[in-house]
Amino acid sequence: MLSRLNNFILSHYKITAFLLGSLSVQAMPPFYHWFVLLVCFPFLLHLIHHAQNKKQAFTSGYLFGFGFFAFGLAWVNNALLVNSAQTGWLIPIAFIASGGFLGLFIAFPALLCWFIKPIKGKYLAFCSWMVIFEWIRSWFLTGFPWNLWGTSLAFNLNLLQTASLWGVYGLSLLVLLVTSAPILWFEQKNKKNILFTLLITILTPFLLYLFGDYRLKAFAEDQPSDLIIRLVQPSISQTLKWSKDMKHDHFQKHIDLSAQQPSENLRMIIWGETASPYALDIDKDASQQIQNILSPQTYLTTGLIRYQNDYYDGWQPYNSALIINHQGVIEDFYDKTHLVPFGEYIPFQEWLPEFIHPITNIISHLYAGTGPKIIQLTDIPTFGIQICYEIIFPHHIINPKQKPEWLINLTNDSWYGISSGPYQHFVSAQLRAIEEGLTIVRSANNGISGLINRYGKVLNKLELNQEGVLDVQLPQQLTIPTFYNVWGNITILICCGILILLSYILARNNKK
Repeated sequence: MLSRLNNFILSHYKITAFLLGSLSVQAMPPFYHWFVLLVCFPFLLHLIHHAQNKKQAFTSGYLFGFGFFAFGLAWVNNALLVNSAQTGWLIPIAFIASGGFLGLFIAFPALLCWFIKPIKGKYLAFCSWMVIFEWIRSWFLTGFPWNLWGTSLAFNLNLLQTASLWGVYGLSLLVLLVTSAPILWFEQKNKKNILFTLLITILTPFLLYLFGDYRLKAFAEDQPSDLIIRLVQPSISQTLKWSKDMKHDHFQKHIDLSAQQPSENLRMIIWGETASPYALDIDKDASQQIQNILSPQTYLTTGLIRYQNDYYDGWQPYNSALIINHQGVIEDFYDKTHLVPFGEYIPFQEWLPEFIHPITNIISHLYAGTGPKIIQLTDIPTFGIQICYEIIFPHHIINPKQKPEWLINLTNDSWYGISSGPYQHFVSAQLRAIEEGLTIVRSANNGISGLINRYGKVLNKLELNQEGVLDVQLPQQLTIPTFYNVWGNITILICCGILILLSYILARNNKK
């Protein structure tokens, strides 16, 4: 019976690989059905191990990746439904394009490990190459490090704490090593392989949990400071957000929410990404409304589209954040650096055929900022700002040589409705907090707003679709040094390199 099932799986490897990749989405936030990976990865390795040639191995990895990314990023389709009359027809194209392109980042690891014949070497090479290509995915063509395998551990804060040593890619390596281990005794049923599989699948999560438990308990609980930050989440529907007839109402809603709770120690009010429909550095009436709700010690940080006049190119739009004081003076600003491809700009637009140009006119054409910066205000600890999509990039959210004491993350996840996207976005912010040892304050137009401490613990939050105001007290200690903050991804890349070298040594010994 098992032999027939195995023959069926291998003879229908394309369908099997696609179904395995689609199923593995269930391991990601907010589902956290991580146990499916104990089936998905061993069976994918089984397909690769028994592939008749490199083309078959590559195809198995590619179709696994196609299923994982096509269904794992299906929440993006909600953004296309915001203006369904013009962009709704792009949904099947987006589905195929996301799986078709990103599937390559699993296809190449599958191909590279196929050349190593012994199953132990193939297992080590597969896990290592998967992590290396996750890292490549974070910067190739500006990068898209979404749904990294390490995020499947975010259901438990203890399991995330080693990210302070080697980042989310280190967590990905552990996830792959643990969940792929059953392939060893599945292919070679001997006592050594059974013992190794049990050891790595049980002992590794246990040690992870112990390390996290020690790290969280070894330090005193966060003591709140006197600095109060107010987060405003108006939960404005994306279909209405840019309505010209309603922009005054939206702006007034932010004003009313911001002013509804007086507080003596309120030092900053934070609105989400593109919260203000008005250019506050130019519009005097809107600026006056803001001044009316700010006390002399209070600042407003808000997202908006900022225009800068360039001598050669004219007025250039930026997705920005402004910091405004009670006199309406712009204290500082930050321009978004990592823009969203096909959302905020069109890559290679000049190379696209003519029939695509009407579609590109629907998409914003924004300019990119110059990178992370430190903002200094009177009597407020130095901070940085990251806007929306930027928070997903490991080791790119701050300048390690000039580390701020805390970070503001402005976002607008109303594009994606009730889907997995906003939850996965919030997990990215948690991981950045642990990696950099940095307190993160997150404010969303709609999504999940909240305060995340330097260990990734969520101290306060507003849930998805929850309209309201949240006053949070910044912790007295906002940041701690971490190994990852200093060394970044070098550690995990060295670990992967060592495992790949070991896999080739095993392959060479097997030949002898």
